[in-house]
Amino acid sequence: MLSIENLEKELKNGNLQSLYLLYGEELFLLEMALKKIKDLFGECIKGINFISIDDTNINQILSEIETPAFGYEKKLVIARNTGLLKKEGKRKNTELSTLKEKIDQYLNKNMETIKQSNILVFVEEEVDVKQELYKTIEKQGTICEFSFQKPIQIIKRLKRICTAYKVQVEENTLQYLIECCGTNMQELMNEIRKLIEYVGENGTIQKKDIDKLATKKIESIIFDLTDNLGKKEVEKALEVLNNLIYSKEPIQKILITLYNHFKKVYFTKLAIEQKVDIATSINLKANQTFLINKYKMQASYFTKDELKKVLQELRDLDYEYKNGVIDLQVGLESILCAYCSKRNIGTLFKIFKKENFFKILFAKNKIKNV
Repeated sequence: MLSIENLEKELKNGNLQSLYLLYGEELFLLEMALKKIKDLFGECIKGINFISIDDTNINQILSEIETPAFGYEKKLVIARNTGLLKKEGKRKNTELSTLKEKIDQYLNKNMETIKQSNILVFVEEEVDVKQELYKTIEKQGTICEFSFQKPIQIIKRLKRICTAYKVQVEENTLQYLIECCGTNMQELMNEIRKLIEYVGENGTIQKKDIDKLATKKIESIIFDLTDNLGKKEVEKALEVLNNLIYSKEPIQKILITLYNHFKKVYFTKLAIEQKVDIATSINLKANQTFLINKYKMQASYFTKDELKKVLQELRDLDYEYKNGVIDLQVGLESILCAYCSKRNIGTLFKIFKKENFFKILFAKNKIKNV
């Protein structure tokens, strides 16, 4: 199997193979590689030297490979999301299974002929690596898995783009961008282009520019809200919540995201106590391990009982909202205010001036220790 970087290097050097399998969840980089393959192939005339195969016409794939590209040296055949390489369920599709065997046998027997007249590219979202067809493609061609990139890989890519546009940026600033916007390359490309345009040639991207311009993911904003709550800065926590609502984020999604976040903070707390792996405990993917320190920091703000309590209150709020007992926004605000201690009474007086404080105060009578 070829890494993304090595595949990109091969394509950049003009090395085009005859058989590819490209798959994975990092669709932006996958599509970029596919575009490079098409560019290297040259002029594509649909139906003549360029054939697109999907699950609706997969039965034609062998006849298309065997049919010459009249007037052209080779034919480019792209088979996208055909289901040929997916893991089969308990109920096998007999027709598809038979077709897999035929394609597998054909590739094994006719690879030299294919090399002379075709470029065959399979593009899938997921594959079964135990399949015979997968093993045949691995033996006869090139396989590349496009998994989400790790932060260190993303930083290198974004740094190269900034350098190409003569824009300066520190690695820790790019790390902050990833923390705010996630690891999806398409979204990050949109954000970095926006920042490059903003600072201009010979400019420098700074964290304040990211705060000003970047579209932060809700998960990142929930981190900010939890930080404020952990530090007993209730007014700031409410401000973050209200900004989310103002930005048209669905209130139900905010509740679910907040609950899932606090559940991960709670599991982090348990993992630290029991000295087990945090990433495994909270199901972090390989490209998300940079979040471990943030979860550990937030776990230190709360006791185990406090985390259990807030999780229960969020579950209760969901139940009472569904039964028409309380408005969801008011309920969320009341839960945040419930964690204000005596030493924050000055902050409470500031909040008191706000019109909706009375709604919060009487909604569930949750403000303690005041």
